[in-house]
Order: sequence, then C-alpha cells, then structure tokens
Amino acid sequence: MKYVVLNALKYGKPNEKAVMGKIMAEMPELRSKAKDVLEIVRECIAEFNSLSEEKKRELFEKYSATEVKKKDEKGIKLPPLENAKKGKVAMRFAPNPNGPPTLGSARGIVVNDEYCKMYNGKFILRFDDTDPRTKRPLLEAYKWYLEDCEWLNAKPKEIVYASKRIPIYYEFCEKLLEMEKAYPCFCSRDEFKKYRDAGVECPHRNVSKEDALEIWEKMLNGEYNEGEVVIRIKTDMRHKDPAIRDWVAFRIIYEDHPLVGDRYCVWPTLDFESAIEDHILGITHIIRGKDLRDSELRQRYIYRYFGWEYPITKHWGKVSIHEFGRLSTSEIRKAIEEGKFSGWDDPRLPTIRAFRRRGFQPEAIRNFILSLGVGENDVAVSVKNLYAENRKLVDPVANRYFFIWNPVEIKIEGVEEREVRIPIHPNRDGFRVLKGKSTVYITKDDFEKLKEGDVIRLKDFCNVRLIDKDERTFEFVSYELGEIKKGRIIHWLSKDDSVDCKVIGEVSNEGFAERNALNDIGNVVQFERFAFCRLEAFNEILRAVYTHP
Repeated sequence: MKYVVLNALKYGKPNEKAVMGKIMAEMPELRSKAKDVLEIVRECIAEFNSLSEEKKRELFEKYSATEVKKKDEKGIKLPPLENAKKGKVAMRFAPNPNGPPTLGSARGIVVNDEYCKMYNGKFILRFDDTDPRTKRPLLEAYKWYLEDCEWLNAKPKEIVYASKRIPIYYEFCEKLLEMEKAYPCFCSRDEFKKYRDAGVECPHRNVSKEDALEIWEKMLNGEYNEGEVVIRIKTDMRHKDPAIRDWVAFRIIYEDHPLVGDRYCVWPTLDFESAIEDHILGITHIIRGKDLRDSELRQRYIYRYFGWEYPITKHWGKVSIHEFGRLSTSEIRKAIEEGKFSGWDDPRLPTIRAFRRRGFQPEAIRNFILSLGVGENDVAVSVKNLYAENRKLVDPVANRYFFIWNPVEIKIEGVEEREVRIPIHPNRDGFRVLKGKSTVYITKDDFEKLKEGDVIRLKDFCNVRLIDKDERTFEFVSYELGEIKKGRIIHWLSKDDSVDCKVIGEVSNEGFAERNALNDIGNVVQFERFAFCRLEAFNEILRAVYTHP
C-alpha cells in the first residue's frame, strides 16, 4: 500500500507496473511469486481508489513523512555534474523579477547553489530583465530575490542586472552584423511566418553589412516604430524545427524600465542576452527546463559564430504541487491587483515570502527541493512533503499552547478554582500556568460531539460529566485522570487566561488563545489539537499565521 500511495501522490493515480517495480526492487526474493504479488497490488489499488479524499490525504501524509525520514537518514545528495572540477564550476540562477521567488523558482536557487557548494564553485544571481513590457520587472522584486536567496542559505557570489548592461549586447550585435551573421528584418510577423514555415529566406536576409549597420544605428536612434524592424540571427532556414529558423535577437520597445527608465528603446530577447551573459560570466553548467531545449539550439549559433564553447547543459522536468495548481507569477500579480490576495506574502500563496511569513524554516525548503532530484521526468508532489520536512525542525522547539476556536462557554458544578500547571513542551522542562474555574470555554466541535452523561477530561484540570446539554452544564467528577481515554481529553480556557485570536492562511479560524502565548510573538508555536502557527502580532487581537498541521 505504501508504494500504491506514493505512486498516486507522484502521478495522480497508481500504476500497477510501477508499483510492482518498486516492490521487486526492495524485495527481489518475491520475483518467484510475481503473480501472487500482482494480485495483492491490484487489491491495494482497488482499495485505495475506493477511499474518500480525506482518507487518501491521511495516507499521503503518513507515507510521505516515512519517505522524507528515509531520505533524511541516507542524506539527500544530487547526482554529480558532468565534467565538473573543484573550484572551476560557475552556475547561475537567472530569474525575471516580475514578482518574488516562488517555491518553483526556489528550486533553481537551491539546486544551483547546492552544486556550487559541492564543487566549491561560484553561484551567480543574474536578473534577466530585458523585457520592459510583457514581463515587466517589479522594482521591489529585485530586493526580494536577494533577501530570499540569503534566507535560503544561497547567497550569490555575484549579482548581475542585464538591463544595466545593454551596451554590451549592442557591441556583440554589431559584430554579428559586421560578420553578416545577423540582419535587420522588416517583415511583419505573419509575413516572416510564411517564409519560416516554407523554409525560405526572407527578402532582407542578404542585405549588405553596411546597410545593416546603418539600419541598426537608426533603430538605436528611435527612427523606427515598434514592430517595424527586428534584428534576426542567421541560422538554417531549413532546420527541422521552425522555431530555430532565423530567430529574433533584438526588437524595438518604447517603454520605461523600472531600473533604467527610457534610456533604451532597442531590447535584446532573452535568448540573445542569456547567450552573451553565459559566455561573459564563464558559466560552466546550466540547468534548465526540458521545455527550453530550443533555447540551447538557438544560442549555439551565436557560440559557433564567435568560436565559443557552450556550457554543459542539464535539463529537468517540471515540478507541480497539487495544492497550488499552476499559478504563474503574472496570474498571482493579477489576483493581488483584483483583491483576491492581500499581497505577495499572503499565506495562501506559494511564494517564499509567504512561507517565511508562515514560519517555515529555510532548511526544510532546501531539503524538500533537493529531495525532488534533477531528473527529466515531470514530478507531481503534495505540499505535505514540505510540511513533513518542516515539522521535523519545528516540533522539537515549538512551545505548546491552547487555542479554543469557535468557543462555547460551559459551567461546571461542584468544582473548586485551582491553579493548573501544564508543560510548555512534552520533551522539555518548563510549565505555563492556567486558572481552572467553574466557567470555561471549549471548542464547539468538542461540545457538539457530546451527549448527556458523557464524561470528559479538561486537560490537566479535571474530569467532568455533561448533565444538561441545552444549558451547557457539567458536574465535577474528579481531578485525577483515571480511566479517561485519549479521545476524551479536550482543551479549555478561562476568560482570564484568554486573548482574542485570529488564525489566517490556508486554514483560518477565530477564538481564544492562551494569554501565555504572548511571550512567543514572532515564533512558531503549536496550538494543541489544531496546528503549528506563527504568532505574528498582538494589538488587542492576537494574529497567528497558519503554518501546517
């Protein structure tokens, strides 16, 4: 069942062949009984498919945590880089800063940094910010990337802003024009598409270098309209992939840029800028998505023309996290503008800023990302894997407090007020003190499960019996724990020991929190029987951000 659950978690639904492969790899002695094992696998798959979504989620969490523990015991290691030499590796993470880093972009930060640590190399953060319109940079995002990189223990050794280096790209463009390896093209998109699809050269391809440079100068002087002319790199107009044929290297965009204003009107495409920068920066290895294979094919023409050696490239598959769907940075930005989210650190978002606000530890995120590997297969995982990593780090240190959500006031007849000492953590010394009184609050969920005559324990205080549900009246039974079962031990608070509390995020709720929790503002605590939460602020109401179960 473990392999059925893990296979379903990774790919959406379990595959019997994949499950069989995992079992046989772990227990090769069962190969002689493959038919019997297959029947059991099929029974497990049928049983799993019949479960409710809640039960499936419980199994996902159970077995994900087991796998995280196994990997942690073995140590999470990346496979070696091809032809990598100690002290000679240079790698880059090159985001477009149109928003802060997400969990997806953190993968690029962590993996590139980890490889550089493995080989005592150089980790470079390069902002590929040369599209001032369709992927317009957000000024604050530059700072956010620097902060989040440092928080993830991936501080870059060099930071590069492509938008501030435009003249460098102009120089290389002029060289290519002089070499007649690039040319200005006046075709409209539709016109060039016809030539490209037919594998035929456009009429402007063989313009002289003198005319090409003159047109280039006019482009830089702003003498053409947007879309009137572009610079194309000469490739092979009969290349089997039309996307490689004479691709655009520069286009005209009249738009202010957050960093450089209106200083430039001719902007390099990402493929051109990145190709030049990777050479200048001495990048030795590139990790990019397998969907970007075309970028390498396009860029290799520039490397060939200049006689450069192309970096060693590794492609990896996409990672999707079930709970977040396919939210892109531009979609998040739009949703924030529409008021669906409070900001880039809204705890419901998959941004690193949101995870920081929720109280996640950087080590947990690094371990989670490294556990995904760098293979070419697409990977689908649950965020519960990340929860399991973070729980290992916060559980030993998070102080415990009571939180009564949707509170119901109850009365206890025959009880004496007394001071109750409760451990601040089950495995550490130290206590917090509450006052047990004849009137306390319990959660509505706990109250509604009871029927008259039921005996429950108010944790570490006393045992009580419900005698009138309509009046919410209980009678005192004893102070000793006695035979009370675990499921009948609930949390409680008196008014004097409480502060109003609002939990926000993936799970939201309101109620009363233990006043003692005010000593932990800024820290992650565990609200017993509720969740881990980070206590963010107190101003008449304690605001807590949901971390995870």
